Amino acid sequence: MFLSVALAGAMAQSGPIRLDVDATGAPRRIFRAHLTIPVSAGPLTLLYPEWIPGEHAPTGPITNLTGLVLTAGGKRIPWRRDDVDMYAFHCDVPPGATTLDVSLDFLSAADTQGFSSGGSTSDKLAVISWNQVLLYPKGNIRDLTYKASLRLPDGWKFGTALPVASENGGTIEFQPVTLNMLVDSPVSAGQYYRVIPLAAQPVPHEIDLAGDTEAALDVPEGMLDGFKRLVPEAQALFGAHHYNDYHFLLTLSDHVAHFGLEHHQSSDDRIGAESFSGAKERLHSAGLLPHEFVHSWNGKYRRPVGLTTQDYSQPMKGDMLWVYEGLTTYLGNVLTTRSGLWTPEQYRDSLAQVAAYLEHEPGREWRSLEDTAVAAQLLYAAPPTWDAWRRGTDFYDEGALLWLEADTIIRQKSGNQRSLDDFCKEFYGPPSGPPELKPYTFDELTAALNRIVPYDWATFFRTRLNYVGPRVPEGGIEASGWRVVYNDKPNDFGRGADAAYSIGLRVDKNGEVIDAISGMPAAHAGITPGMKVVGVNSHAWSDKTLEDALKKNGNGTRTIDLLVSNDNYFHNYKVTYTGSGQRYPHLERIPGTPDLLSDILKPKNR
Repeated sequence: MFLSVALAGAMAQSGPIRLDVDATGAPRRIFRAHLTIPVSAGPLTLLYPEWIPGEHAPTGPITNLTGLVLTAGGKRIPWRRDDVDMYAFHCDVPPGATTLDVSLDFLSAADTQGFSSGGSTSDKLAVISWNQVLLYPKGNIRDLTYKASLRLPDGWKFGTALPVASENGGTIEFQPVTLNMLVDSPVSAGQYYRVIPLAAQPVPHEIDLAGDTEAALDVPEGMLDGFKRLVPEAQALFGAHHYNDYHFLLTLSDHVAHFGLEHHQSSDDRIGAESFSGAKERLHSAGLLPHEFVHSWNGKYRRPVGLTTQDYSQPMKGDMLWVYEGLTTYLGNVLTTRSGLWTPEQYRDSLAQVAAYLEHEPGREWRSLEDTAVAAQLLYAAPPTWDAWRRGTDFYDEGALLWLEADTIIRQKSGNQRSLDDFCKEFYGPPSGPPELKPYTFDELTAALNRIVPYDWATFFRTRLNYVGPRVPEGGIEASGWRVVYNDKPNDFGRGADAAYSIGLRVDKNGEVIDAISGMPAAHAGITPGMKVVGVNSHAWSDKTLEDALKKNGNGTRTIDLLVSNDNYFHNYKVTYTGSGQRYPHLERIPGTPDLLSDILKPKNR
């Protein structure tokens, strides 16, 4: 796909760019880097990575880049930042210079928000994302070669998919790789570290686990068994792999940002320290590794053309994130169930929760699904307040519903002889081999589906992507033999006494109003995000007092008095509720219909 691009200005690479990173200051949240760049005399532009693959936004944390110094021949060279492109630095290489030395520091964030720009270190561990600690000459990132080294604190162990050349005295030398592969291969490291083999075939797979304590390295046996089954289930789904080996870089810490970020031969998976401590915590964390694993095929090996760029300065176009993330969400949750990390009932509760959330999203009446994908670079940074009216990055969840519906169409039209699994083998499958990138267009995607089952797939997707209105695409749920119902049995994927589906009120454990859904009783009464509920029916706020108020007197219309603080002013709001207690979403069987959903969730390798 990509043609070789001549490097601009003074750069004419005659050898690899040397990158030496000192991470011994990780406990103090400081990384120090030194680059040696082959150059010739003349103007030179150096770039800091801005658009990080997988983050779908210009999230390169340039504000944490400090101490930038350029020298050539032992003499300091002035640099100037571009006054339009804040990620570009210009300098003039003096006559006779053959290398440019670049020194810089990176200050890791100290919070748990954001993607890789968020916190990545603690006193006992660190995740090194190479894009944070380097500059690169303007040009195609697949034409630039880097030879990196990393120095870690004494006694720390590490894991990475990046090929290692040697280790000596706490310093790791890596083999030369292209810049895109370097950035695609983070390193996790820590004092408390454990390597857990998952599978040796068809190539090695492992979890590289870092934690703030020794106890954090204990993965419950049942969960570990599920992770081991994940590998053969994924191989059965796709029929091939596109990596030399695979590393789940799993970090359990309350001091780093919590997210998952896909890479071709690894994934950067970060969750809280107590994520394996209880049944509900395990339930909510079980789907992360399967989701990121699917991305090795869907997102890294095959990628929409709009997300395939020649450098980290070119904006990425997210109009097909409903495939990149939506299909990954669908397949990831299916694999979570097929591998035994979820039961089929838990999968159904997860699906019901997604459908219910979308059913109570008035923002659907002004914003299409495709626009949420196009605007992803804005929506990732949006606050959770007003989410129902704004719409967030729900191309993950609604995209999953679209692909469930596509799966049921294939099964129905083929007499249950073919399925989306066949599409996965066709589009993402053989031959196996090392990392490779094969971009695709919308037309190529629909053509591949037509080779599985002839259908007007273009119209199917376009109609749903462009639709504006209250209807939720639940056709796949119903075609699979199930429907969404509400009752008073808690859904484990819900959030405490969250009253979103009764009075339209989303609150956190402290009573802070996250959302008051337009058109529902709480919003009708005048409550809005940013307020705080401090009392319920003359009782102090708690999850239980709200739940009791919803249950009181069973069916019938009643008034719930909410005492609310708004900018330190207190108001009473009377919320009229007609219903029977809490309303939690679940799936129930549609009598007399085939149970396609159970077929979808059956393991393929057992």
